[in-house]
Amino acid sequence: MTVIDFDLSDRAFWALPHDQRERAFRQLRALDAPVFYEEPEVPFAPKGPGYYALVHHADVVAASRNPKVFASGRGGAISVPDLPEDFAEYFGSMINMDDPRHARLRRIVNRAFTPATVAQLTGNVRTVAEQITEELLAAGPGGDFVTTAAARLPLKIICDLMGLPESEYGFVLEHSNTILGGFDPEYGSADLAETGMMLLNAGMQLQQLVQDIAVRRERAPTDDLTSALVHANVDGERLTLQELGSFFILLLVAGNETTRHSITAGLRLLTVNPDQRALLTSDLDTLAPGAVEEIVRVTSPVIFMRRKLTQDHELNGQQYREGDKVVLFYNSANVDEAVFTDPYRFDITRSPNPHLGFGAAGPHFCLGAHLARLEITEMLCVLLRRIPTIEGGEPVYLYSNFINGVKHMPYTF
Repeated sequence: MTVIDFDLSDRAFWALPHDQRERAFRQLRALDAPVFYEEPEVPFAPKGPGYYALVHHADVVAASRNPKVFASGRGGAISVPDLPEDFAEYFGSMINMDDPRHARLRRIVNRAFTPATVAQLTGNVRTVAEQITEELLAAGPGGDFVTTAAARLPLKIICDLMGLPESEYGFVLEHSNTILGGFDPEYGSADLAETGMMLLNAGMQLQQLVQDIAVRRERAPTDDLTSALVHANVDGERLTLQELGSFFILLLVAGNETTRHSITAGLRLLTVNPDQRALLTSDLDTLAPGAVEEIVRVTSPVIFMRRKLTQDHELNGQQYREGDKVVLFYNSANVDEAVFTDPYRFDITRSPNPHLGFGAAGPHFCLGAHLARLEITEMLCVLLRRIPTIEGGEPVYLYSNFINGVKHMPYTF
């Protein structure tokens, strides 16, 4: 077995340049079996037994399609260490649940994110993209693309959907940055105990914000998503205020942060791949959907999810025991040489493109995938039509093992 001289549980690994991290995952994919790692030590959770790193597309897909064995609800899916009880109160959304509770919540919220429902938002998303683009033109040829464009579109759409006033946008952005800040000192703290307290405080304040609105919508409903969720009744089931708050935090994390990073990375990829940019702009309407899928594949905005086995099980020749943890590395699965020809090449015509940027098929496939695709498509298409010379500079990446994020990126035109 090849000696692996890096540790995915070491915070220092996630500070390495992207190309060095990619070389490490290539080494892992070349091995005959998944590597086992000790869990990282964090002051707000007990140290667990360790985990297997699933880096192949086939392993990630197989585990995702078998939730009865590979459970999300036993300690949570968004953290390698088991989520402590106080964290679960704010971050214990359906992404960290198994059926039947997961299915119950998904039934209730699913109506807001069907393809038909999302299609009705197209005009609104395009209008917001056009407003942002006109402001970029008026401001002049230069600035931070993340703060002036990419972060604003999904933030406004999510807040408008939930019925939050514009005065709360900055509050929501600040606290969602804290939740997804990872180890990054710009959003968190070098002290992990302090970071844990910051996460809890951000979760508490966001949950309180939406619960206050929900109470008002209970008495006086409007046409926003909060009203719909407060009054939704599926087979006699309704959301509790705690469930509504946790869902709102999930919506922010999955629908706001990840989409802004994909929009940013999309502009950068089109800048450093001028041939693909020229091809895309030659027929935006036809080629944009494929370009968005390729952007999400290459970007892999969510790096991992974690599962815990409910029983002994064999997966693709590897034996696992009940209680074992496995971490599904989507960033590695999306460049698996066994599935993608020339996986590090950005190709907007790639077909088929079975990427796992929205998760794999199964009960936890991204609920907001249709909305994310719409937002990325509209923002990039409007930009390329109105500012055809816009380019994205060298990104400043988020220091995180969970989100492939871009904090800042200069733009010029």
